[in-house]
Amino acid sequence: MALNKTEKLGYALLGIILIYSLYLGFTNPDYFNNTYAAEDHTVENGTAFMLLCISLLCLVRLFTISKGKSITWKLGVLLFAIVFFFGAGEEISWGQRIFGIESGEYFLQHNAQKETNLHNLVVGDTKINKIIFSQLLMIGMVVYLLAVPLMYRKMGWVKNLADKFAVPVVKWHQTIAFIAATVAVALIPADRKWEVYELAFGLIFFLIFLYPLNGYLFKKGQFN
Repeated sequence: MALNKTEKLGYALLGIILIYSLYLGFTNPDYFNNTYAAEDHTVENGTAFMLLCISLLCLVRLFTISKGKSITWKLGVLLFAIVFFFGAGEEISWGQRIFGIESGEYFLQHNAQKETNLHNLVVGDTKINKIIFSQLLMIGMVVYLLAVPLMYRKMGWVKNLADKFAVPVVKWHQTIAFIAATVAVALIPADRKWEVYELAFGLIFFLIFLYPLNGYLFKKGQFN
């Protein structure tokens, strides 16, 4: 399937981000860690922006093309809007550093970075981020990017379930982009390289939600 102009632009931007990140990681790791990929800088803000864009895209669809759609379709789109809005907020600790808001006592005691967010909470000696936002998220991404597209094409009940809840299904070139991004980021020697992976995640997921395999679900007049 041929790529449209927006997809080509998105992949070009992804390539630029990865190449520049590789260059900085090898030539200036201090700048990479302490400025480029540091808290509240280019990479983190870019990730939050992309996640917010996905959330807004879902909300626009909910308010503009939901007429005649099923309750499950609306529920699925709304849940995705909430999930990605939550992700954007967590990425920037809900703006506390931007607005100079101090963390409450609970977060000062139980957050690894003393910030107002959930993904850096510590329960006992275990970081929530390690269990939920790393291990479980990675498993979920593998299933979503590899297993779901296969099953969607082969199994009618998977197709019906995904369409029923308006789950955007990944195209193969989007899966390939994730694999390429994973390999590129893994090669970066700088410590904060996985911040770049989160940015790549945000950009590719935006393309997935904008142009999924089952894009007919998100056209006006299509009833689901």
